[in-house]
Amino acid sequence: MREIAVVSGKGGTGKTTVAASFMSFAPECVIADCDVDASNLPILLTPRSIEQTPIVGSIVAVVDKDMCNSCGKCFNACRFDAIDGALAIDEQRCEGCGVCAYVCPTDAITMEERVAGTLHRSTTRFGPFIYMDMRYREEGSGKLVTAVREKAHEVAGESGAETIIIDGPPGIGCPVIASLTGADLALVVCEPTFSGKWDLERVSELAGSLSVPTAVCINKYDINTDMTASITKWCDSNGIPVVGKMPYDIDVYRAIASRKTLPEYGNAALTSALGDVWDSLVGLLDSR
Repeated sequence: MREIAVVSGKGGTGKTTVAASFMSFAPECVIADCDVDASNLPILLTPRSIEQTPIVGSIVAVVDKDMCNSCGKCFNACRFDAIDGALAIDEQRCEGCGVCAYVCPTDAITMEERVAGTLHRSTTRFGPFIYMDMRYREEGSGKLVTAVREKAHEVAGESGAETIIIDGPPGIGCPVIASLTGADLALVVCEPTFSGKWDLERVSELAGSLSVPTAVCINKYDINTDMTASITKWCDSNGIPVVGKMPYDIDVYRAIASRKTLPEYGNAALTSALGDVWDSLVGLLDSR
C-alpha cells in the first residue's frame, strides 16, 4: 500500500483539484480529506456516508455549581480569559489546560471530553472516501487528521486498495505534520509567485525533516514564466523533481462549478497533463 500526500504551503494553489483528479488515474485507491478545518472534497465527490464516528478533539473545563464556593481561584489562574466573573466557563476560549481544576479547593471543576466532529466513511463514484465533518467553531488538529488517516488505512486494507491519496491541509502546522508523517511521497502544489516559492520552500523543508520524499507540481505556471523558472531552478538545486507544470485554464473553474473533477469535465489538455503528473509520481514510488 502506498500513500501520497498532496500538500501546499498556502491555501488556494489547486491542491484539492489535483488530488481529486488523481482518482481517475488510480485504479484502486482510497482518498482521505485531511484538511479537516475546511474539508471541501465532499463538494466535488458528493459522497454517500455509510459510517459515522464522533471524534473527540479536546477537553474542556466544566464547573459543578453545587460544589463551587465562589472563591475565585480559578478565575485568577486562567490565562486564557475562559472564566468570567460569575465563574462560568467559555468553552470557545477554554484550552483544556486543567489549571482551574488543579487550583480548585473543592474539586468543583472537572475536565470533560468534547466532540470536535464526525468522521465519515463514505462511497463515491470513484471509490472509498474518508473525511471529517467539523462541528461549528471547532478547530482541526493533528489528532483529527490522524483519525482520518487511520480510517483510510483500515478501509484500504479491507478493500485491497493499492494507494491512499491524501488531500492535505495548507501551511506547515500540526495538521500538515500529521498528514505527511509516514507518507511515501509528498506532492507540493505551488503557484509561480514570490509567496508561492517561499511557501514551497517551507513545506519542502518540513517534508524533508520528516524523511518524506518530495515532488513539485507548478500550477498556473504560465502566469509568471520567470518565477516558474526560478522555482524550477530551486527544485533542481535541492534535488526535488518537478513532475508537472499545469497551465492556467478557465475550465478549471467551470469544472469546479459543475462539481466535477478535471478528467470528468473533459478538458483533454489538462487531463493529459494531470495524467503525466500521476505517472511521474508512480514512477518515483516504483524507483524507491
